[in-house]
Order: sequence, then structure tokens, then C-alpha cells
Amino acid sequence: MNEVINSIKYVDIEPEIAANANIVLKKRYLKKDEKGNIIETPKEMFQRVASNIAQAELIYNKNTNIEVIANSFFEIMATFKFLPNSPTLMNAGKELQQLSACFVLPIEDSLDKIFEAVKYTALIHKSGGGTGFSFSRLRPKEDVVKSTKGVSSGPVSFMTVFDSATETIKQGGTRRGANMGILRVDHPDIMEFVHAKKDHNKLNNFNLSVAITDKFMEAYFNNKTYELINPRTKQITGTLNAKDVFNEMVKLAWEGGDPGVIFIDKINQKNPTPEFEIESTNPCGEQPLLPYESCNLGSLNLKKFIKDKKILWDDLKNTINIAVRFLDNVIDMNRYPIDIIDKVTKENRKIGLGVMGWADMLALLEIPYNSEEAISLAEKIMSFIQNESKVASSKLAEERGNFPNFDKSIYKLQGYKNMRNATTTTIAPTGTISIIANCSSGIEPYFALAFYRNVLDNDKLVEINEIFKGVAEKEGFYDNNFLEEVATKGSIAHIKNIPDKWKRIFIVSHEIKPDWHVKMQATFQKYTDNAVSKTVNFPNSATIEDIRKVYLLSYKLECKGITIYRDGSRSEQVINIGTDIKTRETVEIPTFKPKPRPKVLVGRTIEMVTGCGKLYVTINLDETGKPFEVFTSIGKAGGCAQSQCEAIGRLISIILRSGGQPETVIKQLKGISCHMKYGFGPHQVLSCADAVAKAIEITISEPVDIKTPVKSTVTIDKLIDEIEEKKEDKKVHNGACPECGAPITYIEGCDVCFSCGYSHCN
Repeated sequence: MNEVINSIKYVDIEPEIAANANIVLKKRYLKKDEKGNIIETPKEMFQRVASNIAQAELIYNKNTNIEVIANSFFEIMATFKFLPNSPTLMNAGKELQQLSACFVLPIEDSLDKIFEAVKYTALIHKSGGGTGFSFSRLRPKEDVVKSTKGVSSGPVSFMTVFDSATETIKQGGTRRGANMGILRVDHPDIMEFVHAKKDHNKLNNFNLSVAITDKFMEAYFNNKTYELINPRTKQITGTLNAKDVFNEMVKLAWEGGDPGVIFIDKINQKNPTPEFEIESTNPCGEQPLLPYESCNLGSLNLKKFIKDKKILWDDLKNTINIAVRFLDNVIDMNRYPIDIIDKVTKENRKIGLGVMGWADMLALLEIPYNSEEAISLAEKIMSFIQNESKVASSKLAEERGNFPNFDKSIYKLQGYKNMRNATTTTIAPTGTISIIANCSSGIEPYFALAFYRNVLDNDKLVEINEIFKGVAEKEGFYDNNFLEEVATKGSIAHIKNIPDKWKRIFIVSHEIKPDWHVKMQATFQKYTDNAVSKTVNFPNSATIEDIRKVYLLSYKLECKGITIYRDGSRSEQVINIGTDIKTRETVEIPTFKPKPRPKVLVGRTIEMVTGCGKLYVTINLDETGKPFEVFTSIGKAGGCAQSQCEAIGRLISIILRSGGQPETVIKQLKGISCHMKYGFGPHQVLSCADAVAKAIEITISEPVDIKTPVKSTVTIDKLIDEIEEKKEDKKVHNGACPECGAPITYIEGCDVCFSCGYSHCN
């Protein structure tokens, strides 16, 4: 087989790689040797993937012309008409060969099964995948445990076990573990679940969603109570007012984004194998899956199917046909982390063909995103993809056979004779692959028309949307000053000398009213088997009522779930507790008169490992050996993280030089938490502020001989340091990209940097 693969001659197509794409490919996708040196080009990467995925053809027909199939796969990838999900690009044809991004595992109501699921989770995260769970089968808190005569600690407590396992695995892994935690709204512990991430310091490796039922929504609209059901006994344990529960979910989503909602009854109404119940989704919510299923996704780049303001329907149809074959082959070539996942995935052979470049298509056709014309086109495009993917899957079934559960599926009831895949369409997140394809992300509108990229020597280079640039040059309003203004604002809404027509067409996300976001999601959902990844972005000024309206509209328009994000909400300290408003204690600050700084001071530099990378804290001492001033420098994080650490150091220095005690500083800073902690156990670093406090604590507990200048590097935990030597875990902090310092955009359920291609979920 290897001889056949190695002899393939590929068509001469050289992929056009944009600057951003080149950065992303080099960092995460191109093959490297043992020393970390890149040993393949983007063209060779696509050939590697095409050759590997084409091998599946030989399972069904030993006489297949592999060269023809492999070339068809290579061509649609190298021209960026289609790209598979990231694990396929990264791992196909390599030793790992794990090609799925996401999995769903069942959580059954027994200690053995719970910890079996923890083990499976670790294996999946080790292979680079994410996991979704429903904890709805677990008995509620304080329920009886017959084997021990004790009481249950409830679903939320067990979620922390999975969270800790993920934290441990990701410290030494190559991809960040991600989880989706779901609980039915009628579970007795629903309110504990709703509040589980209220302080932003717990379950940081989880997205949370409440599984909302039609019965609950009926109670909401009628302002009635609904029943809570013990999943162990199936007995009613109490009631709650549906409106109160819904309003609390909305309020918490406004505060920090969690919990989201999925409409579980609507999901199961469209379940292609209704004999088997869907209870969870993958981490970003776009792929409802049965227990032990995995997702197998790819996206069409709609930008590539426009020429002279016309849609190339024949080319799109041909690409759909090839892409369906490609994704079905991936199922066979995948090396699954657990045998039962291999079995269940192949019983239904679900694939999810989606789209990216939607905003680009609209711009090329000169159609505003927030218009009925755009909604109409979305319906036309997605219905075409849905229909043609079904035709392609049916033809493939004639060659290879139906998916094994076909006789238990809706297709059998609807009179279909052949269907290879239980589902064929999904609108998945495309944050990183859309950067590779140099197109807009998923079905999202533009987030910014231009942005700054950091280059050598702290210079900034402006990157501008190429479609917008072409229009600006053609229409005569493009120049360097204009470019800087667009990069600064991200939008053209308030820039003079640009015709209103182009302001409407090149509208950005925060200028679009929320109901248009929901209408667009609902239109694509209408013709999508699985679900749709879409974020309704709100400005920071949005109200709780604004969020409520979007949740209700998404239910009315039959979306399968909804994700919202209010700008800046995750970095704010929440001070609303229940219905009471707590205010911060006001302290009068005396006038400071800092002592003058001597020309020479003695001190030490302490290395602290944080969620932003390595933080170097320099603490200089006065003539008595007491801390006198503090300086900080943080690895590669830059941006807000560096500026805030510098501010902390300056303020501490003023306090110390004015006679303040280091113990007071430690007390104020130690224990401050951000949403990204580092390490575990007693040496866990909760934030950069916490790290500075601990560095000062080390200094006063280990005095320095001020007569002998010392520069030393101290780490608080050898284990963390050993892990860090292997791989510095880079995470988003304070809105700055940890790799280049550029602003982070929250898109499709993940933090993405459009400057360098960093993705928090990859």
C-alpha cells in the first residue's frame, strides 16, 4: 500500500498562503522532526493528508485508482475550496492518526462508571480531543447511596473531578483540553449547576449549558412551576418557578457567558436515529452526539465560489461531492483513542460538512449581513449544500453500503433506499482553518476590517481585509491615513468620505443588532442536520433584558442552542449576589511620600510560572534588607498582561518606599484569581497578582545578604518547572494574545487571535 501511495503524482498547484496562514501553519500544522525543525511545506501537508485519506478507498475496492481520488482531495484543499478540521490536517499520515476534534462520553450513576469516564477523558485529551458530557443521570446531592449508607455529593462535585483531570493532562500535553458540561433543567441540582461558574474560579476547563425542555419553556411562558425529577428514582422531588430559573440563567450569562443553553427536545426531534437518545454535545455545542460518538467535520469556503458577482453552483456541487467522500474516508482512517468510540462512530458514520467565508461571500455579492437579502441567500446556499450532500452520501452508500443503523433511522421511515451517513451537515467553528484559508470565520460577520500585527522590534504592521481593500482602492477612498484609522477603530461606521453603501456592506459584528445574528443562525439551522456554531456578540453596555430577548428568539426560531458573549464580561468582577448589591469597601488612602531611590540596590529575581507564561519578579532591598521596590517582566504575553504586571510593580514600589509593610501587600494580592490558573496543589498560581505576592513572600522568608549582590532565579515548584521546560503552556489572559500581545476576539465559543492565528481551543 505504501508503494502505491508514494508513487502518486499530484497536479501542480501551489497553495497561495497568506501571511497569517503561514504563521499558523508553521506553529501548529506542518510536520516537524524530533528537534522541532519544519520538514514539510503547505503543499506537502495537503499531499500528506490527501494520500492518507485516499487509502480508505482500498477497503472497498482494491482496484480503485488511488491517484485520481488523492488528487481530487488535494485540489479542493490546495485551492482552499474545502478544509477538514484541524486534527485531520495535523495528524493524517503521522504517527498519532487521531483525526477527530470532539467526543461525547456518557456519565452513568455509579462510582465505577464515573471514574471509567474520567480515564476515557484523559485518553481523549492526551490524543488532542475535547469531550462533552451530560451529568443528568447522576443522582442529586444528598440522595442516598445504598452501598455505603451515605449520601451523594451530586453532579457538580463530580464535574470538578473531570476538571482536575483535564487540568493535569493539559499541563503536559500539546493541545488544551476542553469540555462541555450539560445538566437537564429538571434535575434537582439545576440551580447549583447554574451557579457553578459564578465566581469564575471553578470549572475553568468547562463550557456549561443547561438542557432546556419544551415542557420547561411552556411553564416559562405561562409563569408556572415545573417539576424536578430524581434521575435515580424517577420521582418528583420538588418544583421551581420556570421564569425564576430562566431569568437567573440569563443574568449569569450576561455576567460571564455561562451557562449557555441547548434545546434538548428540539435536538432529539431531529435525531436521525431516534431509538438512541442524544443527551450532550461537543465542547463548542455545534455537534450533538450519542454517547461514545466522535465528530468528523470539514468546511466549504464560500468565498471561493464567487466569480464576477455570480455563484458558481456547479463548482460548489462538485466540491460537495468530493468533500463528502473525503469525510467518509476519514471515519475509516481515524485511529480512535478508545475501541467503543470506534464501534459507535462507525455504526452511524456521522459527518458534518459546513461553511466558512460567509461574510466574504456577502461582501463580494454586495449584500449587507443584516438584511433580508442575506437571509434569503443563506437559505438558498445551505439548502443546496444539504440536498447535494445527501445525494452524495446516497451515491456513496450504493458503492459501500448504508450506515449500520440505517434500518433504525429516519431515512428508512422516509423511504430512502441508501444513505451512507446518518448526518451530513454541521456549521462548526472555523477560527484556525479560516485563517489558513484566508477567509471569514464560519457564518459570522466580520469582527474587524483591519488590525495591527506585531512584527520585529515592536513595530506594528496593519493587516486589512483584502475584499474591503479592493473596494477602497477601486472607489478611491484608500490611503495610509485611512488604513491607520480603520485599524484603530476596526470599523468604518464613523469614518468620513466612505459612501453609506459600503458602510452597510462592510458592517462589523458589534454594529449588527442581536436579532439579525439569531435570524442568521436559525436560517442555517433550518438546513443543517446537526447544529450551528454562532456567537451573538453584545457590546459591554448590553442589558440583561437584551440577553433574555435573544434566548427567547432563538427558541422561537427553532435553533438547537444559543451562545452569547457580552464584550468584557469575563474580565469584570461580578458584584451582584442574588438580588442584593454588594459594594466594595472604601478605604481612604493617605498621601504618600516615597523615600528617594539609592543609585545601587541589592535584590533577587524570582521566576514564577503563571497562566501567561513565565513571570520574572525582581525585588530590590533597602539597607536593612527589607523589600524596597518591585519590577516585573512577563515572557511573551505582552499587551494587557505585561502592562498590568508593570502597574502592580509600580504601585507596590510606591507603598514599600513610603513605609508600607510587605506583609500588607502580600495579604492584598495573594489569592486573587483569574480565569486561567497554573499548576495544581499548594503551589498553584492563581493569577499574575498572586504570583507577585508569592514572590515577595519567598523574599521575606529567605533573606538576602545585602552586603553581597545576588542575582538568583527561584522556582516555587520543581515539578511545574520540569513541565514548563518541556512546553510552555500559553493561555489567554486579560484580553491579550499570549503569543503576540494583539487583542483577542471571542468567536464561535473560543478565544482567537487574528494577528498570529493563536486559538485558545487548539
